[in-house]
Amino acid sequence: MTSKAVHRAIKISGLTPKQANIIKQEMLSRGGETAVARGVIDCSQDSSSVLVLGTVKQIESMIAKLKIQPFGLSAVANQLTDVLDNIEGRKPFELKCRDKTLIFGRKTLIMGILNITPDSFSDGGSYIDPGKAVEQAFQLQEDGADIIDIGAESTRPGHKLVDWEEETRRLLPVLSSLVRKLDIPISVDTTKASVAERMLAEGAHMVNDQWGLQGDREMAEVVSRYQAPVIVMHNQKNNIYPDLMGDMIDFFRKSISLAQNAGIKRDAVIIDPGIGFAKSPEQNIQVLKRLEELSCLGLPVLLGTSRKSTIGKILDLSVDQRMEGTAATVALGIASGVDIVRVHDVREMARVAKMSDAIIRF
Repeated sequence: MTSKAVHRAIKISGLTPKQANIIKQEMLSRGGETAVARGVIDCSQDSSSVLVLGTVKQIESMIAKLKIQPFGLSAVANQLTDVLDNIEGRKPFELKCRDKTLIFGRKTLIMGILNITPDSFSDGGSYIDPGKAVEQAFQLQEDGADIIDIGAESTRPGHKLVDWEEETRRLLPVLSSLVRKLDIPISVDTTKASVAERMLAEGAHMVNDQWGLQGDREMAEVVSRYQAPVIVMHNQKNNIYPDLMGDMIDFFRKSISLAQNAGIKRDAVIIDPGIGFAKSPEQNIQVLKRLEELSCLGLPVLLGTSRKSTIGKILDLSVDQRMEGTAATVALGIASGVDIVRVHDVREMARVAKMSDAIIRF
């Protein structure tokens, strides 16, 4: 009875009036519904978004009909099929991280943050000494981290830009000490292809790109050459969004296309909604409320909210007092389907994740 009982709401953007009218009539004939722009009925506007409302069975029946319709609707039908499949969820799978493996779908993975910077917003300067950084990485692993994410350039508002030589100088001694000793994969948090290449050559297992392969256009080729997974974070130069989640999904589709065109397998891409980047506190909250919408892409989702300013503004607390706020976002993120949480307080958030998993996954 599931296909008759489960209701879906799917938004399709950029349709012509002819496409929108056909979809509307096909859904109405099956007992479903659609919302279209006012100008669709008389074709007085060039394009429209369409909100399709119906049971899975009704939408699947409509898709079958669209596949034999003209006006490019066959391609729309294929995209709708992909979205329906993705929404239904993914089975557990293994992600090869070069010589290490991560298993997705059995539990929420914990990514421990290791900032080798003098100016990061939370722990800047704490681990700039390579010896302390190495010691902290082993502590994060012991506390329950499944991945260590090492970054050597701050991204806080007003941060000082670091050239690739300085970023490499900070990263190299720490990565070299850890890459053959840690049991878990190491991710390099960088936006520079030159830095990513040097760290991958040294043995790093994955790349975390805060511009989603759209900053340094050589990044995708570098990651592909080393057959490493990549985290693509949403980012842009302002916080203006005609359609917040729709715009983010379009961004991710572009990043995925860049990855695949460079030879990176689609299932080696992880998406990150970029909480705190190019978004106001209100927009960050909207994204957190709507994380489930990212499931339409069918890829693992990483959530990074740890100690961020939105939590501080809501709770009126300093950076070192935001653990409970972070825990709330971690638990609710897991309930919304995220696969990885990127955190500073690994031991505590691993406990939050384990309890959340016991409720959500089992």
